[in-house]
Amino acid sequence: MQIYPRKILPAIEKTLKIPEIIVIHGARQTGKTTLLGLIKDKLALQNNPQNIVFFDLEDFELTDLCNKGVPAVVEHLKAINCDFKKKIYLFIDEIQYLENPSSFLKYFFDHFKDKIKIIVSGSSSFAIKSKFKESLVGRTLNFELFGLDFEEFLIFKNVSFDLQTKDALVLKKLKELFKEFIFFGTYPRIVLEKSLELKEKLLKQIIDTYLKKDIRDLAKISDIAKFNKLLKVLASQSGNLINILELANTVGIARPTLDNYLSILENTYVIKLLTPFSGNKRSEISKMPKIFFEDLGLKNILEEGRFAKTILGNDLEAACFSILRKRCGVEGLHFWRTTQKEEIDFVLQKRQGLFAFEVKTNARNKDRLMLDRFKKLYPKTSIYLVGLDFIDKTKSKGLNFIYPWQLC
Repeated sequence: MQIYPRKILPAIEKTLKIPEIIVIHGARQTGKTTLLGLIKDKLALQNNPQNIVFFDLEDFELTDLCNKGVPAVVEHLKAINCDFKKKIYLFIDEIQYLENPSSFLKYFFDHFKDKIKIIVSGSSSFAIKSKFKESLVGRTLNFELFGLDFEEFLIFKNVSFDLQTKDALVLKKLKELFKEFIFFGTYPRIVLEKSLELKEKLLKQIIDTYLKKDIRDLAKISDIAKFNKLLKVLASQSGNLINILELANTVGIARPTLDNYLSILENTYVIKLLTPFSGNKRSEISKMPKIFFEDLGLKNILEEGRFAKTILGNDLEAACFSILRKRCGVEGLHFWRTTQKEEIDFVLQKRQGLFAFEVKTNARNKDRLMLDRFKKLYPKTSIYLVGLDFIDKTKSKGLNFIYPWQLC
């Protein structure tokens, strides 16, 4: 089976020679174990292979060994003939299954940082954040692994295109691939699977595993039925503003419980709540967030029980959010809305200034109205119309027309 590299790999490789513990976390099935394997194989080419050790904590015997403490693990490493005169690399997959991963890693770092480099992964930042204590501050370097961005998606499809191209035939192919990116989502295994039936089956399995392991076991949620109902309601509202009080009444749970559930959903990489941009103008809303699903394929299965067949405006907007959050991060990413219901899909705050994006399936010059309104309020903004098609694309002063894959 062909192994495809991920864009995050070079950034992680740069940290292998410093003592800090590498922590890789992200949703289930985004390729963390494969990524660890790629790093492990590269290290094995440059080091004594016996000094490259991999623990998968889905194996309860290895979990028991780690729960006994660092001395027990060190004795195990000696027993399997690791050479303590040279650097040892210990990979621990699914670290969240340890009873007290924070103390375990702190002890390792404080006593063995010069001898043993630790690289760990976790399927849920919820579990990592709840089990990792402040005692690890300054001892870890954190990396988030998401589903594929569109460039990685193309690599997994074994195709290569210039994303800035203006060639009509290439653009047609890119549009077809981007629609697939929207319909089926960004989980690597789903992208590689050719059978539509198996894609659906695999995604439903991911949802089932998430509910059973991450939610029931790690988050200790007892009322799975209401949590499941919340997932379906949220899937139907993807790309929309969320009224927390109305949502609590719809699902039939208390407001504090809903806040807790939403926090869990964010920290297990199912949803992301996008906050509004506020430049302290009186007319701008500053509280109600928008919801986006991290994976559109998963959102479609939750909402309809099957994959979508047509692209709606909200789906294209969600796909653009996926690209922006993976390429630019969520720090500084917002939407804009006023009390007069003027709205722009995305506003990105960077050191270079503000960037405003309006997303339309079929973009027209007249769709620049809100962008112009925003630029009048914030003159140093660069404004963009983002679309799959441009109906009347002509040179328009101060306005950039781009395709979704050209974001950032």
